[in-house]
Amino acid sequence: MANGIDFELFHDDITEKNNKKAVLLFHGMTGSPFEMKKYGEFLYKNGYDVFCYSFPGHGERISEIETVTWNDWCEFAQNKYNLLRHNYNQFFVSGLCLGAAMAVYLAEHNNDITGVVALSTTLFLDGFCIPWTIHLLPFALSTITKFYYTFPEDDCFGVKNERTRKSLAKITAKADIGMDNYPLNCVDALLKLSKNVRKNLKNVTCPVLCIHSKYDNLSSPKSAKVVLDGISSKTKQYIELNDSYHMVLYDNEKEFVMNTVNEFLSKLVNVENEKEAVCI
Repeated sequence: MANGIDFELFHDDITEKNNKKAVLLFHGMTGSPFEMKKYGEFLYKNGYDVFCYSFPGHGERISEIETVTWNDWCEFAQNKYNLLRHNYNQFFVSGLCLGAAMAVYLAEHNNDITGVVALSTTLFLDGFCIPWTIHLLPFALSTITKFYYTFPEDDCFGVKNERTRKSLAKITAKADIGMDNYPLNCVDALLKLSKNVRKNLKNVTCPVLCIHSKYDNLSSPKSAKVVLDGISSKTKQYIELNDSYHMVLYDNEKEFVMNTVNEFLSKLVNVENEKEAVCI
């Protein structure tokens, strides 16, 4: 069930005879479904049912952020997938940042995913705004420090467009839609998820699209390239942006990003429809 921040977008006019397709979205680290809402509405307008839920320790459960583990996130995502998948002919997963890593994780463990769209995949914290203190992480994560220290969010909010950046800053200050820092425990969980994802990339066989900015402030294109180099998928595509930062769904190239995603998904839907027609 969706809470106040989660969202579910259905097409009530779809019948059992219609081809049903859906996308399960995952938001970023310390973010919430709010950051995926415009993307979800875009996909909905293009014929997809869309679902997006807050990860444990996020959204309305921020107080839990210091106690959650990467396994909690994975179990949560898998449970949502299990709940929804059987209702659709074609089912896609997509995410931003942590959400992109989780989308790849699900593809490693479920061979009936139609396709993956990974936006600003974050397997490594090596973006241009990551502080030099990141090199102290191994020490900090091995002590109780990880429960008390946080990395502050940089001033750009992951957005190059200054007007959008100011708007996001105002919204974030007024609404409980995300955190303005990265708790070390959360960073620890992300890096452990990353390690597990990188270990099992060869298990991914479904089509994958990775979109990443050359100037991502949180995670360089290395993350996306590691994914595409490691998966076994025959269909894989990489798009590199030149006028955006980490939050590609809100930055200067947002329309291009969404249209590229829609084109990628549409091609896969057509291929699946053709396969089903042949079987009939």
